[in-house]
Amino acid sequence: MRTKWVIVLFAALGLLAAGCSSDEPAAAPPSKSPASSSTAAAPVKEACSLLSGDAVAKADGLTGVTSKTGPEQAAAANGGKAKTCVYSAGGKDVGALASTRYEGVKATPAEMIASIKKGKPGAVEVAGVGEGAVYYVEAGKTATLAAAKTVQGVPTLISYSGPAKMTQEMLAPLVKQAVDAS
Repeated sequence: MRTKWVIVLFAALGLLAAGCSSDEPAAAPPSKSPASSSTAAAPVKEACSLLSGDAVAKADGLTGVTSKTGPEQAAAANGGKAKTCVYSAGGKDVGALASTRYEGVKATPAEMIASIKKGKPGAVEVAGVGEGAVYYVEAGKTATLAAAKTVQGVPTLISYSGPAKMTQEMLAPLVKQAVDAS
């Protein structure tokens, strides 16, 4: 089971870091812009600080959920840098949170969400989470809710992936909490 979630985590990170579609450009691709030397980059929060294991336990009906910092991933092609947190219960991974910042990229939350929708058939927009959000289920195995927000001038995508049984209504409060804490 742990291997499955690690694979799911890396698939989610790959999706986020690749800008959601590596085969074709997004409808409105983000453009690179030089970083301003007068603006200092804010410290990036660790993903596990954005969402507690207790919140995951409550949403998924589990007990004893713990969190552990997962792998970081960077994509030179689009500037995406992801920090992750893996949630476990009873010795099994039950979900993962990824916070991906796109330093030096100009993209609006709407463009980010449109790119995900284009790359994920059946994805539906979710109101009230970040500046834009989308929910989708992949291969009947993994449910993901991703929200876009501009954090201190940097386009940021925060997503939680868990088992397919997790509905949009279960995931929205988790991602909203993480977005609000970012």
